[in-house]
Amino acid sequence: MKDTAVFAGGCFWCMVSPFNEQPGIEKVVSGYTGGHTVNPTYEEVLTKTTGHTEAVEITFDPSVISYEELVEIYWNQTDPTDAMGQFQDRGDNYRPVIFVLNEKQRNIAEKSRKELSESGKYKKPIVTVIEESQPFYPAEEKHQEFYQKNPEKYAQEQEERLHYQQSKERN
Repeated sequence: MKDTAVFAGGCFWCMVSPFNEQPGIEKVVSGYTGGHTVNPTYEEVLTKTTGHTEAVEITFDPSVISYEELVEIYWNQTDPTDAMGQFQDRGDNYRPVIFVLNEKQRNIAEKSRKELSESGKYKKPIVTVIEESQPFYPAEEKHQEFYQKNPEKYAQEQEERLHYQQSKERN
Protein backbone atom coordinates (compact mmCIF):
# COMPACT_ATOMS: atom_id res chain seq x y z
CA MET A 1 0.00 0.00 0.00
CA LYS A 2 1.25 3.47 -0.89
CA ASP A 3 0.39 6.89 0.45
CA THR A 4 1.23 10.44 -0.60
CA ALA A 5 2.37 13.55 1.26
CA VAL A 6 2.85 17.09 -0.11
CA PHE A 7 5.04 19.67 1.61
CA ALA A 8 6.20 23.16 0.65
CA GLY A 9 9.15 24.71 2.43
CA GLY A 10 11.26 26.93 0.24
CA CYS A 11 13.12 25.86 -2.85
CA PHE A 12 12.12 22.34 -3.80
CA TRP A 13 15.75 21.56 -4.64
CA CYS A 14 16.52 21.56 -0.91
CA MET A 15 13.41 19.63 0.12
CA VAL A 16 14.04 16.41 -1.83
CA SER A 17 17.17 14.93 -0.25
CA PRO A 18 16.04 14.76 3.40
CA PHE A 19 12.99 12.72 2.39
CA ASN A 20 14.61 10.72 -0.41
CA GLU A 21 17.16 9.30 2.02
CA GLN A 22 14.54 7.70 4.31
CA PRO A 23 13.54 4.04 4.17
CA GLY A 24 10.01 3.56 2.87
CA ILE A 25 10.17 6.49 0.45
CA GLU A 26 9.33 5.36 -3.06
CA LYS A 27 9.83 8.69 -4.80
CA VAL A 28 10.02 12.42 -4.20
CA VAL A 29 8.88 14.68 -7.03
CA SER A 30 9.60 18.41 -7.20
CA GLY A 31 6.71 20.49 -8.46
CA TYR A 32 4.17 23.25 -8.02
CA THR A 33 0.84 23.37 -6.21
CA GLY A 34 -1.68 25.78 -4.77
CA GLY A 35 -2.00 28.09 -7.75
CA HIS A 36 -4.64 29.13 -10.24
CA THR A 37 -3.04 28.17 -13.57
CA VAL A 38 -2.77 24.74 -15.12
CA ASN A 39 0.64 23.11 -15.62
CA PRO A 40 2.83 26.12 -14.80
CA THR A 41 6.50 26.28 -15.73
CA TYR A 42 9.36 27.14 -13.40
CA GLU A 43 9.75 30.52 -15.07
CA GLU A 44 6.03 31.27 -14.65
CA VAL A 45 6.08 30.35 -10.95
CA LEU A 46 9.11 32.59 -10.41
CA THR A 47 7.06 35.58 -11.64
CA LYS A 48 4.87 35.12 -8.52
CA THR A 49 1.72 35.59 -10.63
CA THR A 50 0.46 31.98 -10.80
CA GLY A 51 -0.20 31.56 -7.08
CA HIS A 52 1.80 28.31 -6.99
CA THR A 53 4.19 27.25 -4.28
CA GLU A 54 7.26 25.10 -4.93
CA ALA A 55 6.60 21.79 -3.20
CA VAL A 56 7.53 18.12 -3.07
CA GLU A 57 5.15 15.22 -3.54
CA ILE A 58 6.30 12.17 -1.62
CA THR A 59 5.12 8.65 -2.35
CA PHE A 60 5.77 6.45 0.67
CA ASP A 61 5.00 3.09 2.24
CA PRO A 62 3.19 3.80 5.54
CA SER A 63 4.13 0.37 6.86
CA VAL A 64 7.78 1.49 6.78
CA ILE A 65 7.59 5.24 7.47
CA SER A 66 4.57 7.01 8.91
CA TYR A 67 3.04 10.33 7.92
CA GLU A 68 3.88 11.52 11.45
CA GLU A 69 7.55 10.80 10.78
CA LEU A 70 7.38 12.70 7.48
CA VAL A 71 5.89 15.72 9.25
CA GLU A 72 8.75 15.62 11.77
CA ILE A 73 11.30 15.55 8.95
CA TYR A 74 9.46 18.47 7.37
CA TRP A 75 9.68 20.61 10.52
CA ASN A 76 13.44 20.04 10.61
CA GLN A 77 13.84 21.27 7.01
CA THR A 78 11.93 24.53 7.31
CA ASP A 79 11.65 27.70 9.34
CA PRO A 80 8.05 27.40 10.54
CA THR A 81 8.14 30.99 11.85
CA ASP A 82 8.63 32.61 8.43
CA ALA A 83 5.49 33.02 6.31
CA MET A 84 7.21 35.08 3.59
CA GLY A 85 9.54 32.40 2.27
CA GLN A 86 12.22 30.10 3.53
CA PHE A 87 15.78 31.04 4.35
CA GLN A 88 17.28 32.83 1.33
CA ASP A 89 14.20 32.01 -0.81
CA ARG A 90 11.73 34.87 -0.47
CA GLY A 91 8.13 35.22 -1.63
CA ASP A 92 4.79 33.40 -1.66
CA ASN A 93 6.12 30.74 -4.01
CA TYR A 94 8.44 29.63 -1.18
CA ARG A 95 5.98 29.81 1.73
CA PRO A 96 5.81 26.90 4.20
CA VAL A 97 2.69 24.78 3.74
CA ILE A 98 1.63 21.28 4.65
CA PHE A 99 -0.87 20.25 1.98
CA VAL A 100 -3.13 17.55 3.43
CA LEU A 101 -4.88 14.94 1.33
CA ASN A 102 -7.42 13.81 3.93
CA GLU A 103 -8.74 14.37 7.44
CA LYS A 104 -6.26 11.93 8.98
CA GLN A 105 -3.31 13.91 7.57
CA ARG A 106 -4.92 17.16 8.72
CA ASN A 107 -5.29 15.85 12.28
CA ILE A 108 -1.68 14.63 12.37
CA ALA A 109 -0.33 17.90 10.94
CA GLU A 110 -2.39 20.08 13.28
CA LYS A 111 -1.42 18.04 16.33
CA SER A 112 2.24 18.19 15.34
CA ARG A 113 2.11 21.96 14.70
CA LYS A 114 0.46 22.49 18.10
CA GLU A 115 3.12 20.37 19.84
CA LEU A 116 5.90 22.28 18.05
CA SER A 117 4.31 25.58 19.01
CA GLU A 118 4.06 24.55 22.66
CA SER A 119 7.57 23.08 22.76
CA GLY A 120 9.28 26.45 23.16
CA LYS A 121 11.77 25.56 20.41
CA TYR A 122 10.98 28.84 18.61
CA LYS A 123 10.63 32.30 20.11
CA LYS A 124 8.35 33.47 17.28
CA PRO A 125 4.94 31.93 16.55
CA ILE A 126 4.60 28.97 14.18
CA VAL A 127 3.06 30.34 10.97
CA THR A 128 3.23 27.28 8.70
CA VAL A 129 -0.23 26.78 7.27
CA ILE A 130 -2.09 23.54 6.70
CA GLU A 131 -4.17 23.56 3.53
CA GLU A 132 -6.23 21.14 1.48
CA SER A 133 -4.24 19.49 -1.27
CA GLN A 134 -4.60 21.05 -4.69
CA PRO A 135 -3.50 19.80 -8.11
CA PHE A 136 0.22 19.04 -8.10
CA TYR A 137 2.21 19.68 -11.27
CA PRO A 138 5.64 18.05 -11.55
CA ALA A 139 8.46 20.46 -12.31
CA GLU A 140 10.52 20.15 -15.43
CA GLU A 141 12.94 17.20 -15.57
CA LYS A 142 16.01 19.38 -14.91
CA HIS A 143 14.59 20.17 -11.46
CA GLN A 144 14.03 16.51 -10.48
CA GLU A 145 16.72 14.98 -8.24
CA PHE A 146 18.58 18.30 -8.45
CA TYR A 147 20.86 17.43 -5.53
CA GLN A 148 22.17 14.41 -7.45
CA LYS A 149 22.41 16.05 -10.87
CA ASN A 150 24.02 19.30 -9.65
CA PRO A 151 25.90 18.50 -6.43
CA GLU A 152 27.99 21.69 -6.48
CA LYS A 153 24.98 24.00 -6.92
CA TYR A 154 23.01 22.00 -4.34
CA ALA A 155 25.87 22.30 -1.83
CA GLN A 156 25.94 26.07 -2.44
CA GLU A 157 22.16 26.30 -1.87
CA GLN A 158 22.45 24.28 1.33
CA GLU A 159 25.32 26.45 2.56
CA GLU A 160 23.32 29.64 1.92
CA ARG A 161 20.32 28.08 3.67
CA LEU A 162 22.40 27.13 6.71
CA HIS A 163 24.04 30.56 6.85
CA TYR A 164 20.66 32.29 6.63
CA GLN A 165 19.20 30.05 9.33
CA GLN A 166 22.12 30.69 11.69
CA SER A 167 21.93 34.44 11.16
CA LYS A 168 18.18 34.42 11.96
CA GLU A 169 18.80 32.45 15.15
CA ARG A 170 21.21 35.13 16.36
CA ASN A 171 18.61 37.89 15.90
